[in-house]
Amino acid sequence: MVSPVSLLLLFILLLPQNGDDYKEKRERMVKQAIAARGTSDRAVLKAMRTVERHLFVPPDQAAYAYEDNPLPIGSGQTISQPYMVAFMTEVIEPGPQMKVLEIGTGNGYQAAVLAEIVKQVYTIEIIPELGKAAAARLKNLGYANVEVKVGNGYHGWEAHAPFDAIVVTAAAETVPPPLIQQLKEGGRMVIPVGPENGTQTLLLLRKKKGKISTTKLMPVLFVPFTGGDKE
Repeated sequence: MVSPVSLLLLFILLLPQNGDDYKEKRERMVKQAIAARGTSDRAVLKAMRTVERHLFVPPDQAAYAYEDNPLPIGSGQTISQPYMVAFMTEVIEPGPQMKVLEIGTGNGYQAAVLAEIVKQVYTIEIIPELGKAAAARLKNLGYANVEVKVGNGYHGWEAHAPFDAIVVTAAAETVPPPLIQQLKEGGRMVIPVGPENGTQTLLLLRKKKGKISTTKLMPVLFVPFTGGDKE
């Protein structure tokens, strides 16, 4: 029996597509919504031009994939707007030898963007349906340097720590201590922090000599971080 996840992935991958049309839309998105707003890292811009966002959204949202808006992906979750994905990627200063942890895989789009730049991505999703679908999608698209885990991201992924950078794509009320512990010396973490039903603040944390410095980046609105400190 074919699972619903497999059917969804097959449907997405077999959608009739005009490659040139999507490429033009992707280029316009990068130029108008990302580069024009200050993103200048060449590797980040290249990744945003490369990853096909329309393959990471439900079929009924594909027409809107290259607009600079978050989109629903099911299970009450969203895919972040392209500008936010690019911004959060740029602020961790990604490089080709880096090992990055992502909390909140969602549909796998942020992980794919990171995977275009860094050596290895470990990503955790608490909702089984989303995590399994993202793992299959990333594998089918050839992202061999991404490993997906279904579980509680609050605890990070100790087996692969420390990480050069951590990207959290859901809003926590406070920064989870295990993530700070798993951040490498000299590493960076970007995370939205704030109330579930209100404006949050995107923070950049840097670890130096075991101490954390925090910079407030911008007000944001993310889906809530679920799981908490429970096992």
